[in-house]
Amino acid sequence: MFSSINHFKEVWTSESDATLQCLKMFTDESLQTSSFGDYRNIKRIANHIIACADGIPFEAGLPVDFKKQEYHTVQEMIDAYTSAVNQVQTAINQWNDQTLLEETPMYGETWKKGFALWVTVVHQIHHRGQLTVLMRMAGLKVPGIYGPNAEEWEAYNLPAAD
Repeated sequence: MFSSINHFKEVWTSESDATLQCLKMFTDESLQTSSFGDYRNIKRIANHIIACADGIPFEAGLPVDFKKQEYHTVQEMIDAYTSAVNQVQTAINQWNDQTLLEETPMYGETWKKGFALWVTVVHQIHHRGQLTVLMRMAGLKVPGIYGPNAEEWEAYNLPAAD
């Protein structure tokens, strides 16, 4: 749970930048790649991440202009995600550290607003992990977010990682 607006803003910036790196690796063709079974494909997971970026904070009472819609091109996704992230980054200034301790109804439960923001961040990380697997399956390069990716590791002339 976040107990500081400043801490949220730092983490939000970092994690949102990481998600944006993934979106920028897409091609419009990759959005048509099917998944396996009835699971979400790249396009569906990306749209879900975009919707939740400001959707979860909206549900927690953050004053953002949330509207859920489906995006069909990489540029639409980048623009929509950037807009959602920026809205949250701006709107959070209307809250203070005490606001994060307030309780709010969330998905049939009662959460503190600081917890809702935490869920927003970790939810994004969770789906970004799923997304990177599908990106590899589709032949896309995956950004090295928390460390070098396979291509970056190889470029360092290091022995193969375990």
